Amino acid sequence: MSDTEETPIVVEGEEVEVKEVEAPKGKMTVEEALRDVLKKAMIHDGLARGLRECAKALDKRQAHLCVLNESCTEAEYIKLIEALCAEHKINLIKISDPKLLGEWAGLCKLDKEGVARKVVGCSCVVVKDFGQESEALNVLLEYFAQR
Repeated sequence: MSDTEETPIVVEGEEVEVKEVEAPKGKMTVEEALRDVLKKAMIHDGLARGLRECAKALDKRQAHLCVLNESCTEAEYIKLIEALCAEHKINLIKISDPKLLGEWAGLCKLDKEGVARKVVGCSCVVVKDFGQESEALNVLLEYFAQR
């Protein structure tokens, strides 16, 4: 026999009907998309973290996206970042939890199971390089287009 010929397989027993069921299309939330985009940008060394790095990236117009912690205690900090984003027309998104933003930005230690430990809070993160295009990036860009 050659490789191209198929031999019929005979299975004795009951006939089972297989129904094709589509998997539910889970639309990614903006928060999940942001987490994935920050992770990919961090892998490609495209993140600026902290006020100094973020202000420099925003001022040089290297930024594509800015993520700001809205529970920051310094009002001047928030005004500066918002003003730079508005001046250079850079997309700004606000997050309420600084520890969550710090974890997404890679400001933590990971244990053997991959659980984040010793998470440092972060007030601002700027994405300078998205890395590679993904579904998460498309979800974020669609979100900003709707606003």
